[in-house]
Amino acid sequence: MKQLMPSNSIKRLVKGLRDYRQSHYCNHQDLFEQLSHGQKPKVLFITCSDSRIDPNLLTQTDLGELFVIRNAGNIIPPYGATNGGEGAAVEYAIHALGIEEVIVCGHSHCGAMKGLLKLPKLEEDMPLVYEWLKHAEATRRMLKENYSHLEGEDLIEMAVAENVLTQLENLRTYPVIHSRMHQGKLNLYGWIYQIENAEVLAYNPNSDAFEPILHDLPVCDLPNTPRGNGLEQPIQHQIQQIELDRKYSEGWLSPAQAERIYRGSHAR
Repeated sequence: MKQLMPSNSIKRLVKGLRDYRQSHYCNHQDLFEQLSHGQKPKVLFITCSDSRIDPNLLTQTDLGELFVIRNAGNIIPPYGATNGGEGAAVEYAIHALGIEEVIVCGHSHCGAMKGLLKLPKLEEDMPLVYEWLKHAEATRRMLKENYSHLEGEDLIEMAVAENVLTQLENLRTYPVIHSRMHQGKLNLYGWIYQIENAEVLAYNPNSDAFEPILHDLPVCDLPNTPRGNGLEQPIQHQIQQIELDRKYSEGWLSPAQAERIYRGSHAR
């Protein structure tokens, strides 16, 4: 087989490997020595394979702190639905590593959710993606039967949120999860990472809403952010709120739907 010349992308990775070993490794040799004897992560972080998401960068955690599961759409099939790696990784994280905190993190503009909304069209061109996304059928059915009035970005945003909740429900079907939660030794969290403004929304079961985690943190001076005391929300959120008020007044959204998806994206 003819060996191809390394592309610029591969050369960039090799340069990165060199820089990593010469800088980060040399400055953290004690950490690497410790990690060579085993791992003790405290959090299982389940998120999408999307290249725009980096769990360690997002949470500013170091090697060994997160046990990560990544796939298209941050999907965890219900227990027994498949013998894939996701279930095994969940079981290992909880039983073998003793992890007590689990986060399912979706994200804005998710390609997997866009595909889920057009699932039949994927069967011929991407049959494996089609089969995988069928594990999110509960999300698709929820959208079809309850949010048929939405379209475009509104529908995708709703899909992302509902899919996070679906995956939390799927996690509860795993015996090891069910048992640890019954003992009060395990917590589940639902997050949504918004790529455009680096805001993270967390699901609050008490209010049935996704709410900003860092609602009191001043934001940087982004182009789409009004100048002022740093606490204003981006203009797109203000426009979204106006659109919400219109939809809510016309009876498009129920109070619970409005609170969960839209009002939860605004600082309170």
